[in-house]
Amino acid sequence: MASRKFFSEIKGMKLKEVPSCIKPMLSIDYVKKAIQRGLDNYNAKYIQTDSIDPVYHVCFGGMIFSYLVALPNERRHLEHQQHAKEHGHH
Repeated sequence: MASRKFFSEIKGMKLKEVPSCIKPMLSIDYVKKAIQRGLDNYNAKYIQTDSIDPVYHVCFGGMIFSYLVALPNERRHLEHQQHAKEHGHH
């Protein structure tokens, strides 16, 4: 949603005008306010309504994080297994 709004704003601009539009969005203060807005929206949508969704978000987020942390090790293991198979070991 936010990206669609952002791209629709940029679409009508000339190329020289784009950096002046993007530069304020990259400031620390703007990022802090955007994160705070997001947290406030999340609180209003899920926490204040006594929704079960935050539990699901934590569970699925934990599973995704665990998968991403284990992925390099798994890839090394699979590459080693493939290498051993190609060279006749195992």
